[in-house]
Amino acid sequence: MALIQTENLTKIYGAGETAVTALQRINLQVNTGEFVAVMGPSGCGKSTLLHMLGGLDRPTDGTVTIDGRTLAEMKDDDLAKMRRKRIGFVFQFYNLIPVLDAAENTALPITLDGVPPADARKRAEEWLEKFNLGNRLHSRPDQLSGGQQQRVAIARALVANPALILADEPTGNLDTRSADEIAALLARVSKEFGRAVVMVTHDPRIAAYAGRIVFLKDGVVVDETVLESRSGDPARMLADKMRAIGE
Repeated sequence: MALIQTENLTKIYGAGETAVTALQRINLQVNTGEFVAVMGPSGCGKSTLLHMLGGLDRPTDGTVTIDGRTLAEMKDDDLAKMRRKRIGFVFQFYNLIPVLDAAENTALPITLDGVPPADARKRAEEWLEKFNLGNRLHSRPDQLSGGQQQRVAIARALVANPALILADEPTGNLDTRSADEIAALLARVSKEFGRAVVMVTHDPRIAAYAGRIVFLKDGVVVDETVLESRSGDPARMLADKMRAIGE
């Protein structure tokens, strides 16, 4: 069953001669528990698509539907509640609060949403322990490596038990080993915890952790690849496709 679906999704910035079409008639469906990577050249609309899926921006035309609800038809308060309850966001930069420890950073979204602090911290610690950070609960961001900070950020995105995780270049600020660990963790979030994950990345090696790759160019979906088997070299195949699309 589709968790999130777009129909003819279009986003145009500006008007007249200065108008820029960031997305053009995008039709995309993501099912519960599916891991989808979005790739394409710089400026092709990847991040715009993610913002539209998360209700951070409204379409010029077309629709985004989550759980059967069309985002553009929702009132601002209802849309904000949808984002808090059903969507978790992960970004390239971890956006952790420097003066809070790992557990406090993870618990912050549900603490602000009214969950009693003790309950919020318990849920936060459970997620951090799942991500092998049980021994770093009291560590502040400056006491953690980049990979550990991103794991905290993913735990924070999951603490409200959302159905959908949107990740915008989540490995872009990490070394190769840490990047692979984060990509594998997002695959685990999809497979083990049953969350839909949509990840924007420019890195074919990281995209190869997903089950389906959507390629954008000039705001249009130009190709899709389903990775049914991990045999061969999927990262090289995806890199070849990226080069072909960029030509």
